[in-house]
Amino acid sequence: MKNILLRLAKGQRPLRAVLARQVLKRFPLLSYADRLNFGYDFVERPHYAHCIFHAAKLAHSLKYPKMSVIEFGCGGGKGLINAESHITEVMKIFPVEIELYGFDLGSGLPQPKDYRDMPYYFRHGLYKMDRTSLEKKLTRAKLVIGAVEDTCATFFKDYDPAPVGCIFHDLDFYSSTRAALKLQDAQSSRFLPRVLMYFDDIIGNNEAWLCSEFTGERLAIQEFNRDHDMRKISQDYYLPTKYPSQSWVEHMYVYHDFAHPNYNDFVADEEQNLHQRDIALG
Repeated sequence: MKNILLRLAKGQRPLRAVLARQVLKRFPLLSYADRLNFGYDFVERPHYAHCIFHAAKLAHSLKYPKMSVIEFGCGGGKGLINAESHITEVMKIFPVEIELYGFDLGSGLPQPKDYRDMPYYFRHGLYKMDRTSLEKKLTRAKLVIGAVEDTCATFFKDYDPAPVGCIFHDLDFYSSTRAALKLQDAQSSRFLPRVLMYFDDIIGNNEAWLCSEFTGERLAIQEFNRDHDMRKISQDYYLPTKYPSQSWVEHMYVYHDFAHPNYNDFVADEEQNLHQRDIALG
């Protein structure tokens, strides 16, 4: 049965492929690792799965016993709950303890500061959190509630988290995203040398949104790169070639700290061995 579903899922007939994928998602015919290897469309929120899995893999390669995951902009909390499920699975694969932190104002979006926050699309109060209800559902995540410019300024002192391995950005505004990126001005030891990052609001999903390089998250990323010589945020250029039909890959970035003491440590034994094998096979 599993092999039949896998063949259908790979097929060119859209309806059969979609149905096969839905069955494989809902029933444990494949292990978590197998689902990721076969394709990230077999898990919920594949961008969360990718970031958490590969950050933990990097942490394990570098012999970090712990790492942290951060979500900026939690809203109703579905992302945090999903992240917890992925963390549970990933910790079965890699011997890395994973902490999870969710940053949110709690009362919904703040007042837009100027045109760069796209007030024509986002308004004050959207995406309010029911904190009491959410905290009852969480098993691992810690909520960091308050204005992001304040919580980022004291986060490492207040929580002393494990080194950060991946960050999900969903704060909508330019001003909030720019404030969140200031977290990465902390000393290198607070992060893995490369941090997997997802930016939710760089493309949009309708004709009213109209994202641009001059507003929102894209502008915040550009300004971070402009202001830092040895710390840069770059798109992940490989994923769109591996998963050309999946839109989430266009949101994937990587933070590079070129001066990090572990940045140059070799971590590609598995990948290079596969490459050498392919060369040998012609």
